[in-house]
Amino acid sequence: MSLARNLNRALTVTTGLQVRRAPRAVEEKEKLAAPNPAAPPSAAYRCPSSEELPTERLLRRPVFIISSIRSGSTLLRMMLGAHPRLHAPHELHIGRLEVVCSNWFSERAMGALDLKRGDLEHLLWDRVLHRELTRSGKDFVVEKTPANVYMYQRLKDCWPDARFVFLLRHPVSVARSWHETDPVKRPYDTAVTDVLKYLTAVEEARAADAEGFTVRYEDITDDPGREMRRLCAFLGVDYAPAMLDYGKKSGGELVRGLGDWRDNIRTGTVQPGRALPDADEVPEPLRPVCEAWGYAS
Repeated sequence: MSLARNLNRALTVTTGLQVRRAPRAVEEKEKLAAPNPAAPPSAAYRCPSSEELPTERLLRRPVFIISSIRSGSTLLRMMLGAHPRLHAPHELHIGRLEVVCSNWFSERAMGALDLKRGDLEHLLWDRVLHRELTRSGKDFVVEKTPANVYMYQRLKDCWPDARFVFLLRHPVSVARSWHETDPVKRPYDTAVTDVLKYLTAVEEARAADAEGFTVRYEDITDDPGREMRRLCAFLGVDYAPAMLDYGKKSGGELVRGLGDWRDNIRTGTVQPGRALPDADEVPEPLRPVCEAWGYAS
């Protein structure tokens, strides 16, 4: 019998108490690393070098749309998915796919392979996306989940050859759209607070990625052909006119919780965007982002 068991038996008899192992420091760090409920927990991992990529990853050059909620990302996903070489499935929320070593033996075994928890999660994410891409028969996968904005750096570390598309929309339009999805539960002031977290994270990621591509929702709805040509050039694929008419979608294809499912997106074509708000309609908390994104006027 171990020393710990003997000690606990004695303590139980004399005091009714027992000794338990304290949480590991890394576990406490992981809890503190994700204050935003949309953000995935952190995990220790290493970044594969370019020489290691062929061994470490099945998926090559994935595309991630980085945007706030209610920014038109489902429309952009649909348009990209209509391209013959781009596969854009529904929101996959891969950041919430976690791996746990359930005992000391599995943790030690993986450690002997130089695989920490984060490395195992990256292998899982890579396998899921690669499976989805292979089933589609296309060349590149496009993933859009709004929560990805909180894990931009981890996505970049997981896939060093990943490409990022930053989708912007007028912050007031984002807040109004989010408010309108549930006006009773989500008053406008609450919606402003909610979306500001996403908008700030989008700008932080965009500022950190000089090689990423930025596109505005308003430009897509104003001239979709022009913007898709620009985006195709960035992705290294030929422009496909089918992207402008991605096809009508049924309720079975657009599911609540996995992206926008409302009437506009089901039409199969790009619908006009709402009018931009006047300068005096911009709440104070949203003004810095409006200025940074060129929506100040």
